[in-house]
Amino acid sequence: MNLFISGGCKNGKSSFAQKEAKRQAEEEGRPLYYVATMIPSDGEDRERIRRHIADREGWGFTTLERGWDITGLLTRKGVDRDGVFLVDSVTALLGNEMFSEKGEINEAAPQRCAEDLARFAEMTGHSLFVSDFIYDDAHIYDELTEMYRRGLAYVDRTLAGICDRVIEVSFGCLEIWK
Repeated sequence: MNLFISGGCKNGKSSFAQKEAKRQAEEEGRPLYYVATMIPSDGEDRERIRRHIADREGWGFTTLERGWDITGLLTRKGVDRDGVFLVDSVTALLGNEMFSEKGEINEAAPQRCAEDLARFAEMTGHSLFVSDFIYDDAHIYDELTEMYRRGLAYVDRTLAGICDRVIEVSFGCLEIWK
């Protein structure tokens, strides 16, 4: 079963996703993977990654780091496609795909990222995708930020359409939409 999990920042999405992924892996006797998509760019990012690793300590996750081209990790030696994959986060993955370290902008990234994630879901069949719900405020942002927000909304709609379950997490409370 593929799950799409969305919600505001720091609302409990990752915690819920970790518990659900572990439950699925244990019930079905599958390997458990955490797909880390964040590429750290500063000390704050590195601290956040350190906290996330500490939070997963003892849960049985094998961490796979992949900041772009997510289906490529399925060809790595030792990765079992029949495992349960927690992809955290779609938000960071799109950012990596859309904005290069050289400052280049890939406007086709949302389409490519959506297709890649859909292919990943199809290839695994047991994936949980975590994304940040960042596109419902009334603030007017610059053109680049709006392009990213529209792109993330596109990727999220694609995942919501293909996943078996869609869950919104708000202040630790779950709303099951599908």
